[in-house]
Amino acid sequence: MPLDLSNTLVVGISATALFDMSESDNMFREAKAEDPDKAIELFRDYMRKNEDIPLQSGTGYPLVKALLGLNKYMQDGDNSPLVEVVVMSRNSPDTGLRVLKTIRHEKLNITRSAFTAGESAADYVEAFDVDLFLTTDVKDAQQVIDSGHCAAAILKDPPKDSAAIPEGQVRIAFDGDAVLFSDKSELVYKTQGMAAFHAQEDAMQDTPMEEGPYATLLKKLAKLQDRLPMRVEYSPVRIAIVTARNSPSEMRVIKTLRAWGVYVDEAFFLGGLEKGKVLKAFKPHIFFDDQDVHLEAAANLVPSGKVPYLSSSQLSSMPVSAEAVSSSEQKLEAVKI
Repeated sequence: MPLDLSNTLVVGISATALFDMSESDNMFREAKAEDPDKAIELFRDYMRKNEDIPLQSGTGYPLVKALLGLNKYMQDGDNSPLVEVVVMSRNSPDTGLRVLKTIRHEKLNITRSAFTAGESAADYVEAFDVDLFLTTDVKDAQQVIDSGHCAAAILKDPPKDSAAIPEGQVRIAFDGDAVLFSDKSELVYKTQGMAAFHAQEDAMQDTPMEEGPYATLLKKLAKLQDRLPMRVEYSPVRIAIVTARNSPSEMRVIKTLRAWGVYVDEAFFLGGLEKGKVLKAFKPHIFFDDQDVHLEAAANLVPSGKVPYLSSSQLSSMPVSAEAVSSSEQKLEAVKI
């Protein structure tokens, strides 16, 4: 009988997101620029020579390790794990051996993998029932988002000096609009300005927002919390929303989550303040946002991933109002300072 993963959180992660493979990637690019015909052969030789040297942690490593740790809460009668992780790599099985050896060296309970020898690993997210796909490849992340099969993020480089995360917890932070929620409200802000945005959100506070690309993931996390043996208020899975919204637009966020039946531990309505300081205090294993203006600062402090817009979204190409442009520029200057 096939394994039923409908109640299991399944994370697909590229080898370059799980481990730091920048050295081998740079070697391949340099070899390809010098002699494209020999690049693959040189890369294979390099990986074989170094396959017994464990790789260093990548941006997604702390999240994966923490999530896998939740399986200790499995109870008698559970037919499926709480969390499943699949490594999905463009390496061949031969060059991917170093990845598999590092997984064993780190004692990560990862039993499934896909090595595609240069083909897009994103083609296989549906086959592996993936709920969240983490990668460093922009094209793969965009393909997954556009397919609608699951949430996806392009991980930034690992933070240089991240704060210690409380032991035994999984801490995840989300932006709101165009991440958890649809991009409709964000479009109002960017095309009509802040006053129109606040007026709409206040008037529609009792109307739940439509789901964004990460809504299904949030609901899957709620299922995960339900499978844990403690009350949700004491769950080791701690979720925060960190959003630029503020009064009077915050009510709609809380009421939408209530309508979805999901529990969020913390919510921060910042009204344009920099997100980095709040994230540093929350200490998430990962933070998901759609805007580089927030991620540039956050990624220096906490592991962070960019959520691509749908290719069909107006946010990908639509001009914004002068007010919205001015606000974004002010935030960017604050980040630089």
